[in-house]
Amino acid sequence: MKPSKKSAGRSLVVCIENEGYAASLEPRKIYVSVPDEEAQKHGLLRVIDESGEDYLYPKTLFRALELPPPVKRAVLASA
Repeated sequence: MKPSKKSAGRSLVVCIENEGYAASLEPRKIYVSVPDEEAQKHGLLRVIDESGEDYLYPKTLFRALELPPPVKRAVLASA
């Protein structure tokens, strides 16, 4: 199964801390990260937060998740 255009390039991250962003992020929750090379250069990560929109957050608030491809596809499909 090929990734859909909606999920292409997206990755999964888990929030490990939400200091300063309690209304937007929940610790231990899995979020979808959207590719943004410019943001990465500045130590930021573009994440689809609780509002359903993508915003920039400090990269240090998250850790990348490595899941088996079928599980990753299923999670991204439901996001």
